[in-house]
Amino acid sequence: MNTLKVWTLMGALSALLVLLGNKIGGPSGAILFFVISLGMNFFSYYFSDRMVIAMTGSQPVSEREAPELYEIVKKITQRAGLPMPRLFITPSPQPNAFATGRNPANSAVAVTEGLLQVLNRDEIEGVLAHEIAHIKNRDILIGTIAAAFAGAISLIANAIQWGAMLGGFGRSDEGEGAGSFLASIALAIVAPIAALIIQMAISRSREYLADETGARLAGRAGGLASALLKLERAAQQIPMQVNPAASHMFIVNPLSGESLLRLFSTHPPISERVRRLQSIRL
Repeated sequence: MNTLKVWTLMGALSALLVLLGNKIGGPSGAILFFVISLGMNFFSYYFSDRMVIAMTGSQPVSEREAPELYEIVKKITQRAGLPMPRLFITPSPQPNAFATGRNPANSAVAVTEGLLQVLNRDEIEGVLAHEIAHIKNRDILIGTIAAAFAGAISLIANAIQWGAMLGGFGRSDEGEGAGSFLASIALAIVAPIAALIIQMAISRSREYLADETGARLAGRAGGLASALLKLERAAQQIPMQVNPAASHMFIVNPLSGESLLRLFSTHPPISERVRRLQSIRL
């Protein structure tokens, strides 16, 4: 099922790129952007972990530098029957975490500096179990590809918007300038939203599954439930500098404090996630 979702996502976002290419340069532009989408599919599949790590500014951490973090992750991965992922620290005071990679053998887990400072050991274990559950369920590739394409579509759409404002796009036929300008502006607005909607459709269900799987890997649901409540409060109070295209990768939406972006939240409500966790019988 996840394989089908990956191909569906690649196809949908590639189609958006082709539409943008057609708007910029007609049929030749569509062909160019189709080729670009093929390259992005290849790059996002094989280098997905590096891409998201770079987007978030995360830095690798050694076992000597974070022995407790390594100890927790080793214990959970052994329970899950998975290889040890690479560990990273994200330089942000906002407590949060994410996992990335195309498969368990090429995976990475990152936690923010704020998470290590705000949460206790049981809560950290619950969060890490949730992220390792994403790896076990093999759904991190889907989110990573969405991040890569959403970022690219947003950049291209912004280019279209500025080009339209400066008169660089559109047909030269008399009487069509205004219509082309408005179409360019509309496309520049709609394309990023379409990418976010695709992210949202995929991300919400996978968070519930990762919560449940993570609770079972940790052996209890209380740590993760308590952590989610703390992370939600912190996300509303502590800003985080992160590319919006990667926001859906985190356990809690790092941009939830921004009212406009909350309209396009890729995460289910924390209250519902906590309610489901509390109903789990281990």
